[in-house]
This record gives sequence, C-alpha cells and structure tokens, in this order.
Amino acid sequence: MSSFELKNITTKITEALRKPLIRNMLIVGVVTVLIKIIAFYKETMIASGFGLSELLDTFIIAILVPSFIQSVFLNSFKNIFIPNYITEMKNGGNKAGFQSVIFLITIGVSLLSALVAYLSTDFFLDLIYPGKTEVYYQLVKDQLFIILPCLFFWGISSVLNGLLEIENRFLVSTISELFPLFTMILFLLFLKDSLGNMVLAFGTLAGSVLGFFFLLIFTIKHKDLLIGQPVLNSNTWLMLRQLPPKISSSFLTALNEYVDQFFAVQLAVGSLAALTYGIKIPSFAITIVITAVGTVLLPHFSRLVNDNLQSAYEQLFKTLKLVFVVGVIVTLITILMSDWIIEFLFERGEFTHDNTLKVSGIQKIIFIHVPFYICTLIIVKFLTSINKNTFMAWISLANLVINVVLNIILIKHYDVYGLAISTSLVLIISSCFYFGYTYRQYKKIKS
Repeated sequence: MSSFELKNITTKITEALRKPLIRNMLIVGVVTVLIKIIAFYKETMIASGFGLSELLDTFIIAILVPSFIQSVFLNSFKNIFIPNYITEMKNGGNKAGFQSVIFLITIGVSLLSALVAYLSTDFFLDLIYPGKTEVYYQLVKDQLFIILPCLFFWGISSVLNGLLEIENRFLVSTISELFPLFTMILFLLFLKDSLGNMVLAFGTLAGSVLGFFFLLIFTIKHKDLLIGQPVLNSNTWLMLRQLPPKISSSFLTALNEYVDQFFAVQLAVGSLAALTYGIKIPSFAITIVITAVGTVLLPHFSRLVNDNLQSAYEQLFKTLKLVFVVGVIVTLITILMSDWIIEFLFERGEFTHDNTLKVSGIQKIIFIHVPFYICTLIIVKFLTSINKNTFMAWISLANLVINVVLNIILIKHYDVYGLAISTSLVLIISSCFYFGYTYRQYKKIKS
C-alpha cells in the first residue's frame, strides 16, 4: 500500500470520526465492550464464590421478575418517550411539564410493579417452582424484598438515561451501567462474610442506587432535568396511546426465549445447555452492535423525522444496506470459524469435543439470522421514532405463534438443532415483514 493510499484512508477515518453520529456510536460501542468484559469478570467471581449452589439459584429466581419488569415495562417506556419528547422540544413545547408526566408515569409503574410482585410472590413460587423446601422459598423472598426497591431506581434511571441520550451525552449514560458491576464486585470482595446470603441482593440494590445518583448529578449539572406542572397535550396523549402496543411487543418478544427454553427442556439432558452456549456468541455480537448503533439512532431518527421525514427514510435505507452487507461478511467468516471459537472458549474439563461440535452446529444456524436481526432492530428504532408501535405488536405476536409451530415441527426431525432453525427462520421472516412495511410507508410519503 502506497503512502498516498494510506494517507487517503487515514483522512477518511478522521473525517468520519468528526461526524457526531459516528463518534457517538464508537463511544457507546467501546464502553459497551468494556462493560461486557467487566460483567464477565463479575460472573466468574459469582461462580467461584457460589458455584451451582442453592443460594445462587434463589438469587436468580429473586431477580427474575424485577428484571422482566425492567425489560418489558421500563425500557419500553423509555423508547416511547424519547421521540415524543424530541417532538415536544422541536415544537417549542413545555419541556418541564412533559418531563413531569414522564416521571409520574415511571414512578407509578415502578411502584405498582413492586407492589404486585410483593403480593404475588407466594403464588408465583408455588406455581413456577413447586415442591421446594420452606428454606428455599424464604431465601428467594428475603432476596426479592431487598431487590424490589431497585425497580424505583431503575425506572428513574431509565428516564434520566433517555434525557442524556437526547442531548447526545452518550458517554455519561453508558458509563452509568458500570456502577452495578463495580458495586457487586466490591460487595463480593469485602462484604461477603458480613452480609452472608444477602450479599448478591444488597450488591444489586447498592449498584442501582449509585447508578441513579450518578445520572441524577449529571442531568442536574447540565440542566437537562426540568420539573414543572404536568401538562397533558397532543404529544403526551400520543405517547400514552403508544405505550400499550410497545409493552405488548416487548412482552411477546421476551416470551420467545422462554418458549425455546421450555421446548429444550423436553429434549435430551444437556439440550438446554447446548442451546444456551450456542446463542452466547451471536447474542454478544448483537448486543454490542445494537447497543452502539440503536442507542444513538433512536434520538437521531427522532430528530430527522421532525425535520424531513423523507430524508430520514432515505438515511435509514442507507444504514440498513451498509449494516447488512458488513453483517453478512462478518457472519460468513464467523460461521467458518465456529468450531474453533467454541473449542477455544469452552472445550475443557467436562466440555468434550463432541460438545464442541454440537454447540458449534447450533451456533452456525443461529449466526445465519444475525444480519437480518440487526437490521430489524434498527428498523424497530426507526418505527418507534414515528410511533408505529401497533404494527410491531402484531408482528411480535405473529413471531411467537410461528416460533411455537416451527418448534413443534422441527424438533421432531432435527432435535435441538430444530429450535435453532426455528429461531433463525422466524427472525429472517420477521425482518422481511419489517422491511416491507417500512418501505411501503416510505412509498406513501413519497407519492
């Protein structure tokens, strides 16, 4: 390569990094990789300290419902309020009043969810985990009651995160995710003996509180936090109408994972573990890409659709073309290296070479849908920015039904591989529907 070509490439990279959109994606991507590395270290500490113990089992059960509430309700609301808040800002509306409505809804959902989880604990445990000892149930409840206040801090933190992302403060909003990790590591290192069985629960709560105060300090410092008399106008009513379909979409999407686990448990021993290991690397790649790209694109698209809707669609299609082409190339390389990746990461001790081949086979099938799924997630961000959440709810329902039907059919012929084939087929079909719907919407505004 000549010095001229090298200089030309360097110039193009420098110019790209000057663009706020690219720079923000890079910032979020790098910090997310760091977070994942620290999270992995935290998991190794927990595994080393507790193994496959009853305490760890009960902690996982205790945090299951709060985590589900956070994912389905709180994160859904964050994705809903960002585009409508940006519209409010563009129209010179009452930002303080709009924020007050957002906080009141978030606090209400958080407290109501915590109350329902508290009152239904005994019923939930008897229904989902029957036949356990009283000591087991009490361990779950003791930890759950410590974790439940996290819902309040998670809810407010999600709103503060959204406000920071709207103002392009992505570094601060992403760094806040480090606090729960560092706090848990410190609790395991220094407070394990004094807190005993409750160390994981208290570590979770303390991390949530610290992350909340970190975000609060920065939103106040940059004057992003404005509280006033709640105002119900056209934007707030539009936001509220979008909430049920968005929550439904998130809920139905989350159910797919539990459906696959249910079918895997019905197969031979080790099938669930094989499926879990097979999706680890693809899920890691998807999480990194969509966190870096999706987090930045939602407020970006929300601004674009308010300025020039047709231009926003055109930029979406350019982004999809680039992401899909790069995704296909990376996916092909990863599929070719799949055996080596699983062997390098997992093949030791009780994890035999036969296990490697089985998990690698599942991973190859799962990787096929990755370019399609990443494009789908980008389209979801765009459709959220234009409040097309009802369509997404219907697609999520269709995905769930198709996934169940394909699971039943394919596991008869392909065993656990059938579950992986079903997942990839569903997500590829879904991606085509999402793109087709979005392109038709584009044609409507263009004609």
